[in-house]
Amino acid sequence: MVRTGSAVWQGGILDGKGTVSTETNTLNNAPYSFTSRFEEGQGTNPEELIGAAHAGCFSMALSAVLGGHNLTADKIETSAQVTVVKQEAGFAITKIHLTLNATIPGATDEQFQAAAAEAKANCPVSKLFNAEITLEATLNN
Repeated sequence: MVRTGSAVWQGGILDGKGTVSTETNTLNNAPYSFTSRFEEGQGTNPEELIGAAHAGCFSMALSAVLGGHNLTADKIETSAQVTVVKQEAGFAITKIHLTLNATIPGATDEQFQAAAAEAKANCPVSKLFNAEITLEATLNN
């Protein structure tokens, strides 16, 4: 299975603007810019999209782990805070902090903590940050 996201950027880094889209059109030309990424401007940014993807993936992974223990959550709420730090060589994502609140009838705290740790370690987006990244680049002049 392959899923596709895309982006278009026009202009310089500070005054330019771009859009991001998904093949399902859930995001369709959603605007982003330097100010929406590093300041308080309107639009989205890659870090919040990564946070949403990680929170969604983790929540589904936790549901699967719980199911393996015959537990079903009434509700799993996850947020992911993505930290971006300016470093000598530019900006870097240095950490992601997941915050989880769940209602799981019949689960003990020990079961919950173990399931959450397993989901964190095994959700595909968590694994992404240790993944090989490949690139195919084409210059159109």
